[in-house]
Amino acid sequence: MLPGRGRNGHGAREGRVAHVLGVRVAWTAVGDGEFFCPGCGGDRNYQRLTGRRRFTLVGVPLLPRGETGPVVECAACRRHYGMDVLDHPTTTRFSAMLRDAVHTVALAVLAAGGTCSRTPLETAAVAVRSAGIDDCTADRLGALVEALAADTGRVCGEPGGASLAIELHEALDPLAPHLAPTGRESLLLQAARIALADGPYTPAERDVLATVGTALTIHPDDVPRVLAAARTPF
Repeated sequence: MLPGRGRNGHGAREGRVAHVLGVRVAWTAVGDGEFFCPGCGGDRNYQRLTGRRRFTLVGVPLLPRGETGPVVECAACRRHYGMDVLDHPTTTRFSAMLRDAVHTVALAVLAAGGTCSRTPLETAAVAVRSAGIDDCTADRLGALVEALAADTGRVCGEPGGASLAIELHEALDPLAPHLAPTGRESLLLQAARIALADGPYTPAERDVLATVGTALTIHPDDVPRVLAAARTPF
């Protein structure tokens, strides 16, 4: 067999051709911001890039080959991701969403159950503080519930109707896709324990908790199970 005619010689020629001819992408930054980088596992700055492909000959760009992108490039690890990576909230944004959700749910349950008893207010204040609102107190929650009732003309302890359901969905709908099933159930369980702090569920409290379960995309068959589990001591 002549030199260069065998399998190894054929592969060598292909390698040389691939080295001579190629495609290069020239990236242009068209935006920036902060995102949660899956590669780094934390919040990072990013650039949004669009690119133009060009054939290259010995590394020199020649003919245009069309556009590519857009992509998101992490400023730290330099990896490229699809634009859907921006759908995931940053850690900072997620924490704010969770705080708002816990606060809204607590107010909804208190509004449904009334604020005559101190125990639900204290239970709710502990839950809200654990979510990151450090200055939350039972007195502040009680004042907010009374203000909401006066603003809507609704009596505490009565069903909240469509307006309360809308508020719960506004707080929970953006959060639910980013919570694991156990996280969604934990939020409902926390709400149920606020409701149970002064005795059995009232019909108004059950309505609110059912709305919370729906907004968190918990299956309707699982909501009664979580509500029953809330009766079990910690």
